[in-house]
Amino acid sequence: MQWEIVIGLEVHSQLSTRSKIFSGASTAYGAPPNTQACVIDLALPGVLPVLNKGAVERAVKLGLSVGAKINSPSIFARKNYFYPDLPKGYQISQYELPVVQGGSIQIQVNGVEKNIRLTRAHLEEDAGKSLHEDFHGMSGIDLNRAGTPLLEIVSEPDMRSSAEAVAYAKTLHALVRWIGICDGNMQEGSFRCDANVSVRPRDTEKLGTRCEIKNLNSFRFLEKAIDFEARRQIEILEDGGTIRQETRLYDANKDETRTMRTKEDANDYRYFPDPDLLPLEIPQHWIDQIKQTMPELPQVRRDRYVSKFALSAYDASALTSSRETADYFEATVTQLPAQAKLCANWIMGEISGQLNKEGIEIAACPISPEQLAVLLMRISDGTISGKAAKTVFESMWSGELDKNVDAIIAAKGLKQISDDNAIEQLVDQVLAANAQQVADYRNGKEKAFNSLIGQIMKATQGKANPAQVNAMLKKKLAE
Repeated sequence: MQWEIVIGLEVHSQLSTRSKIFSGASTAYGAPPNTQACVIDLALPGVLPVLNKGAVERAVKLGLSVGAKINSPSIFARKNYFYPDLPKGYQISQYELPVVQGGSIQIQVNGVEKNIRLTRAHLEEDAGKSLHEDFHGMSGIDLNRAGTPLLEIVSEPDMRSSAEAVAYAKTLHALVRWIGICDGNMQEGSFRCDANVSVRPRDTEKLGTRCEIKNLNSFRFLEKAIDFEARRQIEILEDGGTIRQETRLYDANKDETRTMRTKEDANDYRYFPDPDLLPLEIPQHWIDQIKQTMPELPQVRRDRYVSKFALSAYDASALTSSRETADYFEATVTQLPAQAKLCANWIMGEISGQLNKEGIEIAACPISPEQLAVLLMRISDGTISGKAAKTVFESMWSGELDKNVDAIIAAKGLKQISDDNAIEQLVDQVLAANAQQVADYRNGKEKAFNSLIGQIMKATQGKANPAQVNAMLKKKLAE
C-alpha cells in the first residue's frame, strides 16, 4: 500500500522583548538559575499579570507579514496542567480567540512553490526549565524562562514530506528574523518546533492518528525525526496495528522517537478565560502605525529582484535568505546596477563560502558592500580577470593594503592585458609557432582552438583579456 505523510508544525518563537510577557523581569539569556524570576513569574499569592505591549506589537507584525486576520478582541486563557517548572499550575495562553488567525507561508522545494496555510498564531508565556544532568537522583528547577513571551505559530496539516516541513520551518525562521520579532537562535531555544505527524493511505481524505514530536531545535533533527516517525507508523499499520495518539521525543543519539506521554486533547487542559486579564483590544490605528514601520517583506524583494535585475527565482531566493544578506546585495548592486548577476554570483559564491568557512554572519563580513563593488567594477571594466579577482578577494579578506583593490592589483601585478595591439601581436606569434594546430582548426578540429587559446594565455601568464583574445583569434583564423 502506498502511504502519504501528513505534517503540521507548531513553532514556538521567542519574542525579542527585553522583559517578560506579564512581568518586568529580564529575558536575557545565560543568567545564573533563578536570578531572572520575579514575584509574578514565581506566582506568589496576590500578584497580577500586566501584558507587555511590545509582545503584542510583534505578534501583529507577524500577522501582517503572512496576510492574517488580527483579532480584536483576542482573549487570554488559562491552560491547566501540572509540571514542576510551571509555578502557577497553569500557563497563560490563548485558545478560542488568538491574536493572529489564518494567513499563509509560501515555500519552495526543488523549484516547486507551495502555499502552507496557517491556523493561528497566539501569544503565551513559556514555562521554566527542569535540569536533570547536574543532580544525582534529583532534578533542579530554573525559572528564568518562566514568563518569557512566545508566539506559537500553528500551521494546517499541509506538508507532505520532511523536506516540505524543513522548507516551511526555514522560511518561517527567516521571516521572524527579517521582521525583527525573534532572534531565531535555535541553540538557545528561541525558535523550536513541535511536529505533528500522521500517515494515511494515498488518495484518501481522512487523516490518520497523529503523534506530536516535541522540542526539535534544529532543521536537521526536524527532518530526521519526521522521517523516523513516518516509517515507524507505516510499519505498525502494515503489521495490522493501530497508532496511539501520544507525545514523543526525538533522541538524536539513537535517531529515533520515543514515547513521552499520552497526547492530551484541548479539553484535558480545561481552558477558560483568564480572569486577571481583560480581552485584548487592538485599535486599527495602532495596526496601521505598525504596518508603516514594517520592512519590505522577503517575497516582495524576491519578486523585485527577478523583475528589476532579471535574476532567477533561485538567485532571488538565496539573496533573501536573510534580511542582512539582502541588504548587503542591495548596497553592492547600487554601485553596479548593470551587473546584478555578477554581484549576486559573488555574494552567493565567494562571500558566502568564506562566511561559512569561518562560521560568521554576513553582518560581520570584513569586506563591505562598497569594497566588493570596487572589486567587481575591475572585473567589469576588464582591469582584471575573474581568476585574478579571487586573488584580490583573498587579500582584501585578510586586510592586506587596507583592502584597497587598486593597490592590491598593482602590488601583485594582476592587471589584465587589454591593449588590442599587444594582444594582436601575441596572437600572431602563437599562430606562427603552431602551424599544425592552425591547420587542424581550419580542417574542422574545434579542440585546436582551445589549445591555441591556452598557448596565448600561457605566454601572458593568464593576464591577457580572455574575451579579447577569443575575438582576435577567431578573426585571425578566419582570414
